[in-house]
Amino acid sequence: MSWEIIGKYLPLYQKAAVLTVKIGFMGIAAAIMIGLLCTIIQYYKIPVIRRIVSVYIEISRNTPLMVQLFFIYYGLPYFTNNAVQFRNIWAVSILVVSINTGAYMAESVRGGILSVDRGQTEGAKAIGMTHVQTMLSVVLPQALRNIMPQIGNNFIINVKDTSVMFIIGFNDFFAVHKAVAGATFRFFPSAAIEMAGYLTMTLLASF
Repeated sequence: MSWEIIGKYLPLYQKAAVLTVKIGFMGIAAAIMIGLLCTIIQYYKIPVIRRIVSVYIEISRNTPLMVQLFFIYYGLPYFTNNAVQFRNIWAVSILVVSINTGAYMAESVRGGILSVDRGQTEGAKAIGMTHVQTMLSVVLPQALRNIMPQIGNNFIINVKDTSVMFIIGFNDFFAVHKAVAGATFRFFPSAAIEMAGYLTMTLLASF
């Protein structure tokens, strides 16, 4: 019965759920920083780097997260003749989630900046504020407020996307389901627990 599974493996589910939320939170925090940096580079039209950022955004948004995980974890050591190796699965998981979400955040931040009325910028410059002061004190605070729903939505996506990381051995919430189902040969009860757990985490994140 599913109640027996919950009673026996509850500590594992709880620990994995905490790890899942942590990586989702850390991933979205890093993604916001990446998104802001990419937007500033594109906004100021920094040559060469701007094109690199554009390529990064297009690749990250148009390829599956699982493929990106394979490329970074398995591909980079292969193409660099093992000069680049990842021994910390936790760090790799955060890196992949951050890179993937950062591309979406870059577009969200750019849209947030464009949504700020130009009169705000003109007014700030009229009272003597520099371009940097205008961006930091007037434009970005309003832009971040406007994109707060997208930030929350990306956090929810991160919580769910961590399920991909079990492929490289990260002991997230989905990995516990695989382990419990394999140990008990009861796939549906464990899957039901997983669904309820993910639903709880995402609903709490929504609130």
